Amino acid sequence: MKKLSYLLMIAAVAVSVEACNGPAKDAKENADSLNKTKDTTSNAMNTGGIAVTNDDAKFATAAANGGMAEVALGKLALTKTSNAQIKDFATMMVADHGKANDELMAIAKEKNITLPAAVDADHQKKMDDLTKLTGKDFDKAYVDAMVDGHKKTLDLMKDEAKDGKDAELKGFAAKTAPVVQTHLEAINKIHDSMK
Repeated sequence: MKKLSYLLMIAAVAVSVEACNGPAKDAKENADSLNKTKDTTSNAMNTGGIAVTNDDAKFATAAANGGMAEVALGKLALTKTSNAQIKDFATMMVADHGKANDELMAIAKEKNITLPAAVDADHQKKMDDLTKLTGKDFDKAYVDAMVDGHKKTLDLMKDEAKDGKDAELKGFAAKTAPVVQTHLEAINKIHDSMK
């Protein structure tokens, strides 16, 4: 009986949230919403809770969102560029961010964190825009996107490594930050060489 009322409550919340929200949410927003309803600090009795704070869960969804985008954009770059430096960088993106994504998914599963199944609307728009470009226009836009994305990701990792509450997520961020720093240095060199 308890499970049935729990399921009915979740269904009612989902319907009312969907009806009240207006425009459709992207995958990252949906994951953040699901995690908020599972947040042990506010609703553990009804939902079973998650093993991390809402801020740590938001870090996980943001990191997963960025990681998926890096892999997808890397794969796109491998098909669109003829620049050897960019191809090497894109290969590194697919390998390194793919590995980090797998590690983050394992932590999220253990901690009952819902991660986005697809990139958010901003990253999807960036991919759509890049898909339309060719040659040097693509190369410049891709490199610019990588510089910007890696700056944001580095800040995200450093903040979680410093301020996160969950030891495993803090450890993941601390271990990933130097890799992202290496990526940022590499893409900055490519950016400078294109001037």
